[in-house]
Amino acid sequence: MKIDTGISGILIAVYMASAVIISADGASVRFQGQSMKVIEEEAPKNTGLDRIFVAYDTEELTEMRIEGASADLEVSRYSTLGGGYAEPVQFHWEGNTAIIDNPQGEMGYILTENGRNTCIWLVNYAIQRFSISSVALDDTQDCSYTNLDVEGTGPAIHYFTIDGRRATLSRDIEVSYDTWIWDDTATDFVTEHTVKNLEYLTNPVTLTTPLYCSTVVTVSGDRFLAEWGMEQKATSMTLSPNGIDANTNAVQTNLPDESDDSDPSNIVNGSSGEGGLGGSAPATIVFTAYVTEAVIHDEWQMSADPEFQNIDYRWNEREVEYTFEEEGTYYVRYIGSNADGTCEVYGETYTISIGASDLRIPNAFTPNGDGVNDVWKVAYRSLLDFNCTIFDRYGNKIYHFSDPNQGWDGKYKGKTVGPGVYYYVIEAKGSDGKKYKKGGDINVVGYKNRNAQTTPAN
Repeated sequence: MKIDTGISGILIAVYMASAVIISADGASVRFQGQSMKVIEEEAPKNTGLDRIFVAYDTEELTEMRIEGASADLEVSRYSTLGGGYAEPVQFHWEGNTAIIDNPQGEMGYILTENGRNTCIWLVNYAIQRFSISSVALDDTQDCSYTNLDVEGTGPAIHYFTIDGRRATLSRDIEVSYDTWIWDDTATDFVTEHTVKNLEYLTNPVTLTTPLYCSTVVTVSGDRFLAEWGMEQKATSMTLSPNGIDANTNAVQTNLPDESDDSDPSNIVNGSSGEGGLGGSAPATIVFTAYVTEAVIHDEWQMSADPEFQNIDYRWNEREVEYTFEEEGTYYVRYIGSNADGTCEVYGETYTISIGASDLRIPNAFTPNGDGVNDVWKVAYRSLLDFNCTIFDRYGNKIYHFSDPNQGWDGKYKGKTVGPGVYYYVIEAKGSDGKKYKKGGDINVVGYKNRNAQTTPAN
């Protein structure tokens, strides 16, 4: 008999002792004889079903009672072929209650009343119980996932839609464990408790995000047993991680101070561009790797080749400090591996550009304490050696400094010098081997500052 399955006019509710369907006309369906309550599950809309019911053991069910049904009630039943091949179900009346004796599980039921159909599926949990006895690491592992050897049963619970399509009712088996995730705020890996839900039990159970730290794994379920107060659980011993991951960073530690007093033509103060590394030599950079627990072997590599066909330097350390002193472009990356070298993880490749040397020298400044052009400073890039001496017009040495990032604040013996012409001599050497020997005038421009103590120019 082919059944036309229209929109249901029947609503469903669950009671502790039985599952109940309440129709728009006041009729209800009640399962009788079960030792555990029948669990109600709302069916996905695309199945054509109104509800799915899970009975602990349908062999215990003695009756499906349709109370308050109208006289035109029809009941049919289908299996894997769908509602189009449903067959009538015999029932008898007891007053205004229609009774189906010993309803079968793993079947769909179509209740037709006043031209409206209500479609349900009845699951027999007894033939597909969940049980579990142990959890351990499986013998087969991979760098990108973790396989768990889970001893137990919990096959997929299938049901069939009104049009005969097979669908799966999730058991919501929980696999819970600790793992490590990267935390940008902490700049490190941190522990996070993770729960993975399984529709049904397979062996092995594959965690597509592998174990990144030593942890205990617990498998528990399923949700039906939990609702019946019979949840099963198995906990592993502490499992060693097999997955590896790494995050890296690079910090340049000797960036020159930026100053408004610098000549506007200042070339580079230690950066090869926005977010870049290097720029002006010497550039000291600290490279740090943060890794998960299974990373045993560490290697930082440096090459002039972005493909790392030729490695110039290797460091078997997790943190490396290196000073770049020669002009050129360098590439640095981290590689970590597990104990037997079967898994490798690569960090970010850093590009360090060291520019050719240059030196530019201003010829005037106003050391009046107003915060603008108060310090005489050179603009430079990639100077490895630097010495600057300042003289007055009589050849007296009044200041000396050897850090090109520093400068002269216009003071001699603690007092600001007076306006006039002073002289500098600079000797320097660039990272590209270029040598500088320069001398010239420094004009201390006249200014007005009542509070300044000055030393007149000789």
